[in-house]
Amino acid sequence: MSTRETSGAEDPIIENRDQLVAPMQRGEKPKADWRIGTEHEKLVYCCKEHRALSYEEDGGIRDILLSLREFGWEPIEEGGKVIAMKGGDGTVSLEPAGQLELSGAPLENLHDTCAETGRHLAQVKEIGERYDVGFLGLGMWPDKTREELPVMPKGRYDIMMRHMPKVGNLGLDMMLRTCTIQVNLDYSSEADMAQKFRTGLALQPLATALFANSPFTEGKPNGYLSYRSHIWSDTDPHRTGMLPFVFEDGFGYERWVDYMLDVPMYFVFRDGKYLDAAGLSFRDFLDGKLEILPGEKPTEADWWDHLSTAFPEVRLKSFLEMRGADGGPWSRICALPAFWVGLLYEQDALDASWDLVKHWTMEEREELRNAVPRFALDAPLPGGGKLHDLAKEVLAIARSGLAARARLNSSGDNETGFLETLDEIVASGKVPAQVLLDRYHGEWGGDIDRVYKYSF
Repeated sequence: MSTRETSGAEDPIIENRDQLVAPMQRGEKPKADWRIGTEHEKLVYCCKEHRALSYEEDGGIRDILLSLREFGWEPIEEGGKVIAMKGGDGTVSLEPAGQLELSGAPLENLHDTCAETGRHLAQVKEIGERYDVGFLGLGMWPDKTREELPVMPKGRYDIMMRHMPKVGNLGLDMMLRTCTIQVNLDYSSEADMAQKFRTGLALQPLATALFANSPFTEGKPNGYLSYRSHIWSDTDPHRTGMLPFVFEDGFGYERWVDYMLDVPMYFVFRDGKYLDAAGLSFRDFLDGKLEILPGEKPTEADWWDHLSTAFPEVRLKSFLEMRGADGGPWSRICALPAFWVGLLYEQDALDASWDLVKHWTMEEREELRNAVPRFALDAPLPGGGKLHDLAKEVLAIARSGLAARARLNSSGDNETGFLETLDEIVASGKVPAQVLLDRYHGEWGGDIDRVYKYSF
């Protein structure tokens, strides 16, 4: 989740609707300036006991963050406590139960993205060896109950954790037990944004299937291949889902603003603290009628904060976020941006991708999204066949898109090699979760502790 920094610069009051649309309009960039931002989370555990690390303990989460200073990272604090580190490779921050996230810098090509990922993992591994700490590349804690997990000292998390049980049954699991990989991408215009949003949202179940990697809950198989994805279906219906309006004629920035105004608030940030506004209306805030700040109107920073509190599997801010994938090891971190850049950053590939899915009805999209957490590539496709069949076509389009980009490394290789791990998944017919289940029922003999060798 987003890490808030206070700059000290003037923060204008929102006086008109143009200011609500402005963040999306400011995101428009010529193709030459499009970048790739990759975010990835990992579970952090004590090697001896396989327990999750608390924030304060010696060698715990705080110490891991501060140890990054030796690699040039600088602390970001909230309430006198370090909650993130900022550096040339982006921001290292904390998810609610101490999941460690790199929000990478906006980079020109996938070679740079994968190099950034490698640097980060090398740094945290070096620190981890010092503290006897390991990092697990999964979509969800395989063995921990909610009660066994710590909560990090970020004010927004306290508010969200109080609110989550009021609106869904699995929101606390989303916060405390899950990990994801995410890719942030640019657009050139409102129309380009809309086409990418629609294509990305329609194909998000395929990304979920290819990266499905969360088959265990509290030490046992849970009946799903991506339980992380299933969790989102019972987190908060006001801020999740397949967003039918995205596929309607006329979708654009204004419609997204309307959606976000209908998303209930979580908080307002004032004087270094998060004020609980859970369930309140941003529309009321615009009218100066927010009950916790009577007479006060929101600033542009308040609106930016609010834009980070909706959780559909594609999200619009001043860029598009692809949010459907489970966490995983190094090779799959590099594969996710390759998948989406290949599909969305060349017009021919984008058109071909949209042509595959544009005829689906909203009911068919919902059915596919709901089937994928259990069945992954075996989920039934609209019109017949299985998602596995579509995966072959989509990967071929992604490969053509990456080849057309012709971004070469020093050895003369283009970016298509980053799709190889996905090619292997499709060729085998087994997603990562199925491989883990085979091991659990086979060589592991039902011993979930063996999963801790499955690291970065």
